[in-house]
Amino acid sequence: MMTAAQIPTLASQLPKLRGRVQFDAALAPSTWFRAGGHAEALVRPADADDLAQFLRNLPHTVPVHVIGACSNIIIRDGGLPGVTIRLARGFSSIATNADGVTAGAAALDVTIAEHAAAAGLAGLEFLCGIPGSIGGAVAMNAGAYGGEIASVLSWADIVTRSGEQRRLSAADLSMTYRHASLPVGAIVVRAQLIARAGSAAVIAARMAEIREDRERSQPVRARTGGSTFRNPQPHFSTHKAWELIDAAGCRGLRRGGAQMSEKHCNFMINTGTATAADLEGLGEEVRRRVLAATGVRLEWEIRRIGVPAGMAKGQLEVVR
Repeated sequence: MMTAAQIPTLASQLPKLRGRVQFDAALAPSTWFRAGGHAEALVRPADADDLAQFLRNLPHTVPVHVIGACSNIIIRDGGLPGVTIRLARGFSSIATNADGVTAGAAALDVTIAEHAAAAGLAGLEFLCGIPGSIGGAVAMNAGAYGGEIASVLSWADIVTRSGEQRRLSAADLSMTYRHASLPVGAIVVRAQLIARAGSAAVIAARMAEIREDRERSQPVRARTGGSTFRNPQPHFSTHKAWELIDAAGCRGLRRGGAQMSEKHCNFMINTGTATAADLEGLGEEVRRRVLAATGVRLEWEIRRIGVPAGMAKGQLEVVR
């Protein structure tokens, strides 16, 4: 929890904004895990221009964090010091065109897939199987069900930490598995996705198939964050992350209120009382057991940001 003494100090450093600023803002209710601490200052810019001028005038000594739909993130219990930026209403537009779909960073992946389907555009069906928003999907080259952002991205508009607005092509981002090479501190604000004309019936059938598979194989109704760990690169292991977790005996493993799902053991769930420390600690224990059992070091797919409970905010870099 931020102290009252801290708030005016930060507030005095914040540039003017057309959007909203909320101090000591609870973030747990906005995360899919429903766990974690507060933001010292939660900033919701009105649009890309508002974001750009805010960052341009924000002292570089102030830490900046970016959150979206919070579908694959653990916000540590001590919260986020400095400024936390969340793109909301001014970044949620979706427009279809002959070449595909242009969407603001806050537009949900599933909603983009639905807009494309309604316009008879094929190639974006896989997005209905990815929780979260398109800004985060671009930043991590999200993928599922045989598709990934790298295969459909034309360009992304970004705002840099210095407040510069730029357009980057897919080639500029040098996308690899679950990674895009964004400039440090850059925020994706809009993206153009490539699609092609297709059969409405075929598109609808594929999306229904994806939804049915998610419902059958994943704990979609639980407090979860999607895939916890990335699948290893083939030269490390030919097994998927869930197979390695299962082989190490971690299906159903618990720590406090956190549990590896019995339904899909690469998903963590909050059974109702989990803290962020429970979730992150469980993930680290799974990594330890998988390494001991298989020799493979799993890499997190879920982002972990912020300060552990009881740690001073100046120690943030030690734990990231």
